[in-house]
This record gives sequence, C-alpha cells and structure tokens, in this order.
Amino acid sequence: MAVATNAEQAARTRRFGRAGNRLLVVGGAVLATVLVWVIGEPLLGHDLVVVSPGRPAMDLGLAELAFVALASSLLGWAALAILERSTAHAVAIWTVAALVILAVSFLPFAGVETSGGSKVVLALTHVAVAAVLIPGLRRTSARPAPGR
Repeated sequence: MAVATNAEQAARTRRFGRAGNRLLVVGGAVLATVLVWVIGEPLLGHDLVVVSPGRPAMDLGLAELAFVALASSLLGWAALAILERSTAHAVAIWTVAALVILAVSFLPFAGVETSGGSKVVLALTHVAVAAVLIPGLRRTSARPAPGR
C-alpha cells in the first residue's frame, strides 16, 4: 500500500479541494456497490429478495442499494467533518466508529430469510462501501501539523 507524502496529499487537496475529494470518495463507494450488485444479481443470478419476520418480501434492486450506499457515505462524511471540528483525534475516533458500524451492519443478516448467495452479495455491498469509504475519507482528513 502506497502512502502519500504530505506534498502529494496537499497537491491532491488543492486540485479538487477537500469537499471535491470527499465527493469522489462517496461516488466511488456508490460505484463499488453498483459493481457488486451487477456481478451478484444479473451476472451470477442471486436474486436479492429478503424476507424479514412479519414483513412482506423486499426486492433489493440497484436503486435501493445505491441509495443506501449514498446515504451511509454522506453520513460518514458528515460525522468525520463534525469530529474534525471538535477533536484532534477525529480520524482515529471516526475510523473506529466506522469499523464498529460495519460490524453491526452484518447483524440483520441473521434475522432475514434469503439464499446464502444473496446474503453473500449483500454482505459484499457493505464491505465494498467500507473498503472505499474508510481509507478514502481518512486520506482527505486534515492532519494536524507536527508539534500542534
């Protein structure tokens, strides 16, 4: 894994600005979810229909998955921005919280009825968002200068 130097990070931030870079990360997280769905449902044939106890069957299509990926990514961005304004340890706190939220996001799989392949595809959508969002938003975070 390549680590960007401060100069490289500063050049990247100047090119798009922090908000622009974060918007690219959010777009990448949504795109990763779309790719998992395309491979899982149309190509491999795992119909993403889940049945929760006491509720009607729900077909999770591309629009639903993309919306959830977008909403969760924007919430992650907002949480990091709030933490950056209130603590010097924003990146560490946010990263731990993001990993905990990722782990907790798998709990509903135990309570829904669907095929094993569909559960794997749905789990991979969670992992895809996290795999793009966590390192991407961490990279855009303002780091305090040494000695601050």
